[in-house]
Amino acid sequence: MRAQFVLSEIGVGLRRNLTMTFAVIVSVALSLALFGGSLLMSDQVNTMKGYWYDKVNVSVFLCNKSDAESDPNCAKGAVTADQKKQIMSDLDEMTVVDKVTYESQDEAYKHYKEQFGDSPLASSLTPDQMQESYRIKLKDPEKYQVIATAFDGREGVQSVQDQKGILDNLFGLLNGMNWAARAVMALMLVVALMLIVNTVRVSAFSRRRETGIMRLVGASGFYIQAPFIMEAAVAGLIGGGVACGFLVVARYFIIDHGLALSEKLNLINFIGWDAVLTKLPLILATSLLMPALAAFFALRKYLKV
Repeated sequence: MRAQFVLSEIGVGLRRNLTMTFAVIVSVALSLALFGGSLLMSDQVNTMKGYWYDKVNVSVFLCNKSDAESDPNCAKGAVTADQKKQIMSDLDEMTVVDKVTYESQDEAYKHYKEQFGDSPLASSLTPDQMQESYRIKLKDPEKYQVIATAFDGREGVQSVQDQKGILDNLFGLLNGMNWAARAVMALMLVVALMLIVNTVRVSAFSRRRETGIMRLVGASGFYIQAPFIMEAAVAGLIGGGVACGFLVVARYFIIDHGLALSEKLNLINFIGWDAVLTKLPLILATSLLMPALAAFFALRKYLKV
């Protein structure tokens, strides 16, 4: 009987403050959708890091005759056969190096023509103007500085370049966007909490006569508070369900179908459904507990029981 009474009070409260209840549901749904989206964005960035960092190379570019005339790093002339042999020997002895690939001037010229054949500069270049290089795959991409320290400034070496630096700029941008989404999420959560508190206060005020009678007949404080807390929890849970729906639909239409980014951007390793599904229980639990706790503390202050 008591459970039936509490459930009936929940239904009455939700219908009585329908507009504010709807506002709570929408704000909770948007804030938790952003929350889930930011978590998935972090997973996506980490997945891309693991995928791309495993493929990046450190390139040791060697001096050619043209560099000897124009580049201070090559002031002592083009790289010699002995210098190349010593560089290769040193690379073989380094424990951080996984694999070394040599690229000749002809190969560099061929690759340049394949990538930038439409460039006006391509027609004026010749193979002897290209640089020989060693493409180094590291066991740990974070160990780039070991290679840079060992070869930067050495005779015959024009420069040492790390492809990871280019990716760091991209991932920095993605992380910045992720933090911006989290800031908006935090703002939406504050708005949702304020709406929940106000909804509970209005509901408690509109039913002050009933709660007064319940106090007189000896009802416990929790028994009086339970309908208000559960109203907020139910509204929040509905909002959490909507947020979960947003995430599932977004993953389906943006990555798998609709925009179908997984087909159009084959070079990106997108997160799978497992990453989405593992976030849904957290979102639902947050949507249930957050409004319930907000209502509990609001009642302690505004409802004298």
